[in-house]
Amino acid sequence: MFIARPCHARRRRRLSDARRPITKRGEATRAKILDAAEQEFGAHGYHAASISSITHRAGVAQGTFYLYFGSKEDVMRELVDHMGRALRYHLSVATRGATHRLEVERLGFEAFVRFALDHVNLYRVVMESQFVDESLYRQYYERLAQGYAEGLRAAQAAGEIRAGDAEAQAWALMGVAHFLGLRAIWNDRFPTDEELEATLAMVRASLEPNSAGVAAPEPEVIA
Repeated sequence: MFIARPCHARRRRRLSDARRPITKRGEATRAKILDAAEQEFGAHGYHAASISSITHRAGVAQGTFYLYFGSKEDVMRELVDHMGRALRYHLSVATRGATHRLEVERLGFEAFVRFALDHVNLYRVVMESQFVDESLYRQYYERLAQGYAEGLRAAQAAGEIRAGDAEAQAWALMGVAHFLGLRAIWNDRFPTDEELEATLAMVRASLEPNSAGVAAPEPEVIA
């Protein structure tokens, strides 16, 4: 498994930035290459896909690829970053206007599964990135967890959910959402009302404050 060193990652980012197009036509060509790479990686996997297959699908010359990207890995990095930004924006829009954290969780879980079903190739690209550059894969989830934990901390302070390690809660909830989305992709359908409610009931039970309406204290650790 290849794990990029930090200096290499910085060099790739500088290269990618330097090759960003300055015209609308160039931007459109770059987008076509990214769309083609998303389809190729999703359909055949990162290692089986080639730059020639990507450019063939995009309808551009192979040399054109190198006007915008330095390598196949550069394209994967761009797609994973795009997936993270698109998902975070999608969830923020879906949960906008929610007045309670448990409502945010419900809306967020539903929105996440719909996003996964609508972006199956990107979802697969992110999953495969762990075998190409583990630091890229890890960064993707750490960014999601950071924002998730901030929201949970605010909800704890407002007494909407029980007290606890917000970061640990965020990672656990992300795990539930991940496999709910993966199951939806494998089943090629959105979860039934019963399946979704079973999941949300578990989430509510893990987050709801105690019966007095006060955030529950952290459990005592017994040696």
